[in-house]
Amino acid sequence: MKRVRGLQRVVDADAPADSRLLTIAADQLKHLGPKHVTVVSIADAAGMTHANVYRYFASKAALIDAVAGQWLRRMEAIIADVADSPDPADDKLERLIQAWARTHRELLREDRHLFDVYCSATETSRALVRKHRSRMRVLIERVLDEGIVTGKFDPRDRERALAFISDAVYRFINPLTVRLDADVPQDILDQRLAAMIRVVLRSLEIGTV
Repeated sequence: MKRVRGLQRVVDADAPADSRLLTIAADQLKHLGPKHVTVVSIADAAGMTHANVYRYFASKAALIDAVAGQWLRRMEAIIADVADSPDPADDKLERLIQAWARTHRELLREDRHLFDVYCSATETSRALVRKHRSRMRVLIERVLDEGIVTGKFDPRDRERALAFISDAVYRFINPLTVRLDADVPQDILDQRLAAMIRVVLRSLEIGTV
């Protein structure tokens, strides 16, 4: 095991090189911010030359995006667990939206630099965000389709229903709007999200979309 210089993260020396680089980059990003992270410092902490880092990542930007992508996949795993649970579709959709919003707020609170990278990737519609959106759509589709099959949901149009779900809770799941609400008390945001979820579930149930 090797301790990253000046930081607290412990890196598994036996892990694959790309995994070690991601761990180190994530820790340095959290403590220093993207402008102050360098390939040289990451390579030094990993015990390799900076030229060797480029064998795994084409640039510093690519490495930092990979850190953000790693977080997005962790969030997707949380949402997938909800989508795959045995609960009724309406319960699952409620918990899915709540988990989606909660993970964004947690990242904003715990790792502002990584959240800002996520925002930047969203603003520029980089590949990692486009792929993330596609995977999230699949998970929402899975729950919506289950609700239609079981009679929990009766939308007029499936595609409009999918769009309605994301539009209704956009404020709570888009990193740019989440960042704008950074100073809003959590209990107020929870109340607003709960109200929108009720609207979504009722609309899907009675077929107004």
